[in-house]
Amino acid sequence: MATQLLTQLAGVTLANPVVLLSGCVGFGEELMRLEGFDCAAIGAICLKGTTLHPRAGNPTPRIAETPSGMLNAIGLQNPGARHVADHILPGLEGLPTRFFANIAGSTVEEYAEVARVFDDTLVAAIEVNISCPNVKEGGVAFGSDPIMASRVVQAVRQATSKPIVTKLSPNVTDIRVIARAAIEAGSDALSAVNTFMGMAIDWRTGRPVLGNTQGGLSGPAIKPAALLQVWRVYEVAAPLGIPIIGQGGIADTRDAVEFMLAGATAIGIGTALFTDPLLGQRIATGIRDYLVERRLPGPEHLTGALERRS
Repeated sequence: MATQLLTQLAGVTLANPVVLLSGCVGFGEELMRLEGFDCAAIGAICLKGTTLHPRAGNPTPRIAETPSGMLNAIGLQNPGARHVADHILPGLEGLPTRFFANIAGSTVEEYAEVARVFDDTLVAAIEVNISCPNVKEGGVAFGSDPIMASRVVQAVRQATSKPIVTKLSPNVTDIRVIARAAIEAGSDALSAVNTFMGMAIDWRTGRPVLGNTQGGLSGPAIKPAALLQVWRVYEVAAPLGIPIIGQGGIADTRDAVEFMLAGATAIGIGTALFTDPLLGQRIATGIRDYLVERRLPGPEHLTGALERRS
């Protein structure tokens, strides 16, 4: 029985289940300059979060190292959707991997406009970051309320024919409620999860370390909490055939397999890329070796295969 890594995600065929996450690989072109990087060995690359208009981002410092993790408050610095579509994406044409756009906005209308810009580009899918604050609702994150999340996904669904992946925030009371709302609104897949909110304080100065005071916590520190959220989302998504990109602290093959066992169809690598930008290739090989060892024909046999204790 031959083992293969082909992965089906919302109608998109990936060479393997490894996805490099948004915000950790720029717009992809930086990776191509790395010696030893093979984009054919990666299932998909998520481009940096993009808004309708250019954004300068948050004040510095934007990054703070924490025990087993990292806080970031970049603030979605980007050159704007039209610049990305016209000047960056053409340089990625023909590369042997899949690219996903990652879109953000401060209003429902802005999300829809960004989706329209990317609809006629080479991106294979559109990932919708609903962790952004809704300026019309006092700054409450779209992803913290099922009604607001639903409105965003509905608007994006109407604006594009491409598959939609909704990126869920873990900073909610019950992530399953938001997941269900996104699916009912037309999301074809889910990403779980985005960063956990946190902060760091400089005890010597008595000031916040980050220029934005708070930021998103990522890295190995969040892995147990992220695993639980993926498992919860799977309860809602699996009966409807909705795939999940599991993410949150993945740093090796073992981590990746655990997320798949919890319910992920594909796995996302983020913070670990800052110390090892070639990690995705090694994890793809590790998943293949794991499947061969267990005589499993493909990664789909791992998804949701967690054995519960009696």
